[in-house]
Amino acid sequence: MRSPARVVARTVALVRSDPSGTRAGFVALSLSTAAGLLAGLILGSMTGTLEELPGLLILVPAAVGMRGNVFGALGSRLGTSIHTGTFRVSRRSDTLVGQNIVAALVLSVSLSLVLAFIAKAVAEAFGVTDAISVGDFIVISVIGGLLPSVILVGVTVGVAEMSVRREWDPDNVEAPIVTAAGDVLTLPSLLLASFLVGVDGVTPFVLAVAGIGALVTLVYGLRTRLPMVRAIIRQSLPVIIVAGAISLVAGVVVQSQLQPFIDYPALLILIPPMLALVGSLSSILTARISSKLHLGLIEPTRFSLRPVAADVVLVFSLAAPMFAVLGVAADLIAAVTGLGSPGPIDVVVVALVAGLLATVLGVGLAFFAATTAYRLGADPDNYGIPVVTAFSDLFGAVALILVVASLGLT
Repeated sequence: MRSPARVVARTVALVRSDPSGTRAGFVALSLSTAAGLLAGLILGSMTGTLEELPGLLILVPAAVGMRGNVFGALGSRLGTSIHTGTFRVSRRSDTLVGQNIVAALVLSVSLSLVLAFIAKAVAEAFGVTDAISVGDFIVISVIGGLLPSVILVGVTVGVAEMSVRREWDPDNVEAPIVTAAGDVLTLPSLLLASFLVGVDGVTPFVLAVAGIGALVTLVYGLRTRLPMVRAIIRQSLPVIIVAGAISLVAGVVVQSQLQPFIDYPALLILIPPMLALVGSLSSILTARISSKLHLGLIEPTRFSLRPVAADVVLVFSLAAPMFAVLGVAADLIAAVTGLGSPGPIDVVVVALVAGLLATVLGVGLAFFAATTAYRLGADPDNYGIPVVTAFSDLFGAVALILVVASLGLT
């Protein structure tokens, strides 16, 4: 059994062997965490809306996570194209980048509609009292997802292009930055869309436009003559729908224990950045494994973390300080804005313990999802990240509730 000193020495050696990866990952995760805290502050200030629209909290992790699934997978595919030398930015829709962009937009819009139906079904299945109607879910999900989708295309392609110019490893920076942008953009967009609910004469019209528009978009994506678009959509739809359902269960977990988060909005502030950070860390590992699989550096038939030991250590060397800082920042933001908090020590313990526990589970799943997809002949860029980010939401939500309960905050 290795002594703690040897483990530390080995960790330091591995981090030093990839200083650019550590530095780029830390910067990207720092930006992601800062953006997540802003999203958390928005969520913390939505306590009134969450109480007025029962079931909305179920949709939040799934809507935010779905944007990360779609555009995180887009970033991972672009990262693989960079590694293989096929990345070229073009305005033409029939190019590699163009078809990837079209597929991501189609998935984001059409899956918002699917997510609304599943959210209502999940709310009913888990007995959420007086949950909002399926029409309200559609309005909030589809309309609230339009603006983030358009902006995230620019962010994802921009980061890929910058990675080429500055010789960054896109696997280290795409997932955290895209996740951060998705958090910051999606939450306020959902909040704004919620104002369209219950407005006489307006809500039915918006519902019709949103529902028909999303359905037409889905049909176009499935029948388009662009072969890569069809392939990406057909491969991605099932896994992202399943991922969305899993994220909805994460929302149910939090919804079922809503009271401590209403009493202590500092804990509510933690939810978006903590779930995003767990997802980003797991996605970084998934993207790195995916690239190594495509380059033939990993044997997918062997379930061993040894070939990716350096990547795993990199993830945890980033995770521990980031979760600790997240806890401190969440409590400070709550204090500055006058929101309730159980105290700085409790908030830091919740963030650190719950975050690391969820990351441990996410790391194991990242390797399994990427290698399994590759063995089955599927592109791990399309399957790995959606599965990992969805389960990361669930892992993070469950870990958060467990730690909150263990500290007697319920």
